[in-house]
Formats: sequence, structure tokens, C-alpha cells
Amino acid sequence: MVNNENFEELKEGSSNDNVVILQDKLKKLGFYSGSITGSFDYSTKEAVMDFQEDYGLPPTGVVDYATWNELFNTGATPFTIIKSTRPTLRLGSTGEDVKFLQTRLKDLMYYNGAIDGIFSNQTLNSVKEFQINNNLTPDGVVGANTWAALETLYSPLAICGGGENTNTTTYTVQAGDTLYGIAKKFNTTVDKIKELNNLTNNTIRVGQKLLIPSPSSSETTTYTVQAGDTFFMGNNEYLF
Repeated sequence: MVNNENFEELKEGSSNDNVVILQDKLKKLGFYSGSITGSFDYSTKEAVMDFQEDYGLPPTGVVDYATWNELFNTGATPFTIIKSTRPTLRLGSTGEDVKFLQTRLKDLMYYNGAIDGIFSNQTLNSVKEFQINNNLTPDGVVGANTWAALETLYSPLAICGGGENTNTTTYTVQAGDTLYGIAKKFNTTVDKIKELNNLTNNTIRVGQKLLIPSPSSSETTTYTVQAGDTFFMGNNEYLF
């Protein structure tokens, strides 16, 4: 059940971290196929209306209290609706929040520098890479939408193997792999891998950890993304 204190009504034109959560929830439930942008556009409104119709709610396209409650009572992994209390960070920022940022980026294989609490050019470049890969504005500024993506969408990846995802395998991409080949190896599809990892484009990196659907096994193994890895989509192969 959604806490009244955290409840926020959302509608077309809204743009914040709760829209990120909304889009992620709708995507997990199969109602939304677009990118998770944090902007409540018309395609998000259509997804909300489809959800409302299927769950016996008035199809207004407005995410009211009843719609939030229904979303959080479905089978998708529940997230807490948040209003991030973390400050906006940018080049030159320092402190514990920067350390948290660097740690999260390191967990997600975007950052390999020191956890020193100093927002340096290396941290800036890591933030921009994360933003590009998640269809966020690549300005290097860690505001509400970037925090929401880091704290909400990717927290399961940072602790993968912690016991919740017993039907997934953690694969670290190696040189010479293709995403198509990885999908065949694990008897799954490229689209499922992208959806499970919240990937909004075709960029993968050597050493990147990917969650792979593993319906026949609860075992967790590790595979690392290497130079020469590709994403395969249709008749096109994207090299990185």
C-alpha cells in the first residue's frame, strides 16, 4: 500500500523521479514499451490508461492514489515511491553524497576511480556515460532523474546475487562475445536481456555485468563484457 505522506498524483506533463518509478512499474507489467525517461508523455499516459482499464479503474490517464495502490499491489517488484533528499551534484561537489554516487557508479561498472568524495572530471565522465545509456540528459549533473535511476532502477543490479533474483544469472561480458551469442547460450532473447537490465540503448562495455534470465536454474554465475562485444538486433550487429 502506498503511504499517504509519499503519494503524488502524476499526469501528462509531470517530470520527476516518481515518473521514472511509474514507467518502470508499467514496463515490468507489460503496459509500457518506451524508454524510462522520467517525463510523463503521451505514450506513458496511454500505458496508464491501459493499466487502469485492465484493473477496473477509470481510464483517466492520471495516476491518482487508487492507481498507485493498484500498481504496488501487482506482481511487479515493488519500489518505494521516493522524493530524493540527496542534493544536486556537479563538477566540484564534495562530500558523502559524492562518495555514495561514486560507489553506485562503481557497482554498475561506470566508474573505476577512487571513492574519495570529490566530483572530478573522471566522475563527471562516468555520470555522463550513465545518463547517455539511460536516455537522460547527458549534462553530467546528478539531479532528481539521475538519482532516481541510480537509487531505484539499478539498486537490484548493484546487489545482484543477494537472494531475490534466483532465476537469473550474472554474466560479465568477455572479448569476442555478441549479445546474440550470449542469448543463445542461455536460451533466451536479446530483448529479454535488455529488459531485465533496464537497457534503453545498444551500448555495452567490456567487463559490464548483465543479468541473464535463467528459468531452469537458480544458480548464479559471473561473466565479464569484453572488447569486441556487440548487441544484435534483427539483421544489424552493433560493435563497441
